[in-house]
Amino acid sequence: MVGDAARVAGEGGRAMQEVQTTMASIDEAAGRIAEIIGLIDGIAFQTNILALNASVEAARAGEHGRGFAVVAQEVRNLAGRSGEAAAEIRGLIDTSVTRTRQGSELVRRAGATMKEIVDSVTPVSELIADISTGAREQSRGIGQVNTAVAEMDSMTQQNAAMVQQTSAAAVTMRGHAERLDTLIKSFVL
Repeated sequence: MVGDAARVAGEGGRAMQEVQTTMASIDEAAGRIAEIIGLIDGIAFQTNILALNASVEAARAGEHGRGFAVVAQEVRNLAGRSGEAAAEIRGLIDTSVTRTRQGSELVRRAGATMKEIVDSVTPVSELIADISTGAREQSRGIGQVNTAVAEMDSMTQQNAAMVQQTSAAAVTMRGHAERLDTLIKSFVL
């Protein structure tokens, strides 16, 4: 059971490491996206300046530049919307990067905690193995004690039987001795 806990904790640590690697990749991709957004923002700014210059030229052209002025205004509007969209995307990317970094930190801390768990489960596992070995040795010792007690019981029973036999033999010998004594007394010298 403890071995399973150590294995699961180790797998959890590896999963945390994979999540950290993935989050680092997301952070890197977000950085590249931010660079592209900067490029789009620059293009929108330059397009806005170009549209402004086109409006000035359309105004100089007078009546002939009127259609061109409408196109220049639409281009300026489009450049403005592109700049706003780029700024909004930049804000979203910045928020995502911040959250990704926070998530990476949380995962890093969780990984460190998981490592501590693995490091603490390993000695417990070894201790339980030692306790199990000790319990087996104690069980063997108790078995030997039980065997010795059974042998002592058998010897005690044998000794009791011998005492009974000896007692019976003593009673018989006393009877014989009394008869001998009686027989000897019957001979008078």
